[in-house]
Amino acid sequence: MASNKRGKQSFLLPGRPVITAWASVAGKKESEGPLGYCFDVTSQDTLFGQKTWEQAEKQMQKMALDTLMSKAGITRQDVDLVFSGDLLNQCIGSSFTLRNTGIPHLGLYGACSTMAESLLLSAMAVEAGCVDRVVAMTSSHFAASERQYRFPLGYGGQRPPTAQWTVTGSGAALVCTEGNGPRIEACTIGTVTDLGIKDANNMGAAMAPAALSTIKAHLQDLGRSAEDYDLIVTGDLGQLGKEMLLELARQEGLALGGRLTDCGTMVFDLEKQDVHCGGSGCGCSAITLCGELLDKLNKSKLKRILFCGTGALLSPTSTQQGLPIPGVCHGVSIVCGRD
Repeated sequence: MASNKRGKQSFLLPGRPVITAWASVAGKKESEGPLGYCFDVTSQDTLFGQKTWEQAEKQMQKMALDTLMSKAGITRQDVDLVFSGDLLNQCIGSSFTLRNTGIPHLGLYGACSTMAESLLLSAMAVEAGCVDRVVAMTSSHFAASERQYRFPLGYGGQRPPTAQWTVTGSGAALVCTEGNGPRIEACTIGTVTDLGIKDANNMGAAMAPAALSTIKAHLQDLGRSAEDYDLIVTGDLGQLGKEMLLELARQEGLALGGRLTDCGTMVFDLEKQDVHCGGSGCGCSAITLCGELLDKLNKSKLKRILFCGTGALLSPTSTQQGLPIPGVCHGVSIVCGRD
């Protein structure tokens, strides 16, 4: 019997798996944004010393993993499992990062929801007693994503106002059975939602319904309200998607109580940096979580957050065939470890 299941989608984690270490790697534009002060590693070289954008993304994940293990004081042999994914076809950023390391790996594809998905699965694996130390990790790269999903940068195509800027960055978190740090107390697995949005340059609109679905399910399943959280953090709807989520919630009578914020609006300065509607990409929520949010939880500046990674489940093929963009959102409730 699934004694920890609540409702159809949510789960309590009585053991409260602990996030004992976290690491973030960010690119030049990200380091110039509001959160630049809190990233572990930044680079002014968007190629990160590599020959291609895709190899640069692999290098970012490697740097994030190495930094994480250094901060945790562990080696590869101490890691039981890695859940990771990225935006590249066949998740080559993740698989190339972990090749020949000897670390067991389960690859994921949740688009921009991958940080939440990997964190959720890590916590459930620890809670189940299957592993003691698990790494949740993801990445994205602006230039690699543009080349894959839209146009190569050399094409010089104009971006519409609804577009977001894919974050160049990687985040990694170590989830353990014991130790000190923020704890994961509950999670909600999202359902795939499709309201017919076809514009690949308006992913915030495509993902907002999925975010609302997961937030509603989480609160209903656990008998909570928005006021039970210091922050409800989506990632990455951007400014337009965030406004749409607030309007959809209002229409359904769901009061988010001024708690809602979005990683896509946090990572860049929307006034000073030319990012249109804000940040996007797997790395957006990853470096926001592993940069600022976990630090604030660890220092008791935040008591409890609902981290809701949102993903647009499109591919170049589906877009070229004129298909709509399904969205998904996974929720992870993280509490201050000092309570």
